[in-house]
This record gives sequence, C-alpha cells and structure tokens, in this order.
Amino acid sequence: MNIINQPANYFTMVLIIIMMARPAVQEERIHVANKLSSKILIAHCHSKDDDLGARAIPLGEEISWKFGATAGTLFWCNLAVEDKRLSFVSYDSWDASKDSEYWDVREDGVHGTRMDGGGEIYVGGWRQIY
Repeated sequence: MNIINQPANYFTMVLIIIMMARPAVQEERIHVANKLSSKILIAHCHSKDDDLGARAIPLGEEISWKFGATAGTLFWCNLAVEDKRLSFVSYDSWDASKDSEYWDVREDGVHGTRMDGGGEIYVGGWRQIY
C-alpha cells in the first residue's frame, strides 16, 4: 500500500511543506536616539503594517521598538526638528549593509553602526523647510 495515497498522510505531508515554506521570523529591536545639541526631536517611524506614531524625543533620550522581521520587512522614520526634516530607512531585511540596531540623530544627520560590524552608516543630512 502506497503511504502517499492515504488521505490523512497526504494532508499531513502538504501541511509540513506549507510550514517549511513559511518565512522565518527573526526578532529585531531598533533604537533612535536624540543626540542633538539642545532640541526636541519628533520621530514618526513605521512599516507597511505597523505605525508607531509621532513621538517627541527629548535631548539625550531614545525610542525603541521590537518586531518580528521576515523577508521584505522595511521600517523607515520621518524626523523633524524645528524647520528641518529628514527621512531614512531604519531597517531593511533585503539590505543588511544599511541596517543598524542603534541610530543616533545628530546635527549633521543620522548615523548608525552596522549590525554586521562593518562600520558606521551615514544616511544623510537635514533638509531645510521654508
């Protein structure tokens, strides 16, 4: 008797294949710290599925969040301080070379330390809003 031809065994094999095909979930935590000289930072970070809302970060403080990352997970942050704006990708599962667990927001822009130990990441400077 062929074991595949039995309905219960066929269902079990299909279920195992589906479970194996599901993407692995890896827990990540991201920190965004206000390292500006004397200003309150407004940060609005979100992904396609999760909106963390706009948060005021006092000088020397940080926000952080954890999430289950799968293939295609992307978080970005929109930052504002006084009349300047800056947007950056804070996590991208497809491009680990640009991922940092810790992001420091400074006068000249946003800096991170690569998760893979490959040095510092600089994501750009502020845009003046008139």
